[in-house]
Amino acid sequence: MSKIIVVGDIVTDIVAVVEQPVAPASDTPASILSTGGGAGANTAAWLAAAGIDVTLCGVVGDDDAGDIRLAELEVRGVRLAVRRDPDAVTGSVVVLASGDDRTMLTDRGANLRLSPDDIDATLAGAPEAIHLHLSGYALLDDGSRTAALHALTAAAERGLTTSVDAASAAPLRAVGGGKFLEWVRATDALFVNVDEAQALLDTEERDPSVLARNLARWCGIAVVKLGSGGAASYIVGSSDVLTVEAAKAVAVDATGAGDAFAAGYLAAWLAGADGREALSVGAEMGALAVGAVGARPSDS
Repeated sequence: MSKIIVVGDIVTDIVAVVEQPVAPASDTPASILSTGGGAGANTAAWLAAAGIDVTLCGVVGDDDAGDIRLAELEVRGVRLAVRRDPDAVTGSVVVLASGDDRTMLTDRGANLRLSPDDIDATLAGAPEAIHLHLSGYALLDDGSRTAALHALTAAAERGLTTSVDAASAAPLRAVGGGKFLEWVRATDALFVNVDEAQALLDTEERDPSVLARNLARWCGIAVVKLGSGGAASYIVGSSDVLTVEAAKAVAVDATGAGDAFAAGYLAAWLAGADGREALSVGAEMGALAVGAVGARPSDS
């Protein structure tokens, strides 16, 4: 019986971990790994690792990459409501990772084919679900935006709580922070990092407490992630901003850390934890993610 539905992207990550500045127009030594990625798929994998019954809704190509991506998610215990599109290729992302920093080159591929019918079929197949989590990438792309908006509306109509991860600062600026905030208005929880919060609010402000308070005017809970600096959450109706320290970790690859944080937070919050405890669990799961190459839970 699925309790959480995750709607979002499924891709192949080609992760290059570099330990020195990249030399333009020349060679730079790197450790390179091809693995499963995509914000939606990553969050679903971390939820499953936490023992949560989770269903992933998305689209992959009818290709070898799609076979591999779905097989690895199924092995991890993720229920799949994923459509195979014969006219699209499975998405892929090149990740340049160096400690806390990562730069991504993205080919969205079949993720752009997500449709409202995919959402309806997933909701119909998981009548016991209590929460829907949406990867913001689905909102940022023209091809999948209608389905993403439908997911939030349809989930709310069915009485599910909802959450959105804002995804990435540059595309947020491209579509406009004000537009994105209108799209996620009344969402129960919104996850952002400081750069994403600045993009949404069109501000140079970097104080996480100020950012969280302003974002919480648009949603139930605004969670501002600070990476190695911890996290801050402002809850409407409270005069307090909750903060927790970051969990101890040696950053190897930050890819998927935010996805893991969201999974930890949601797992605790939906189990009845208060805001501070949910933040702590999120921080701990994020620390696990940055300690290894790749965006998914370690098999070890």
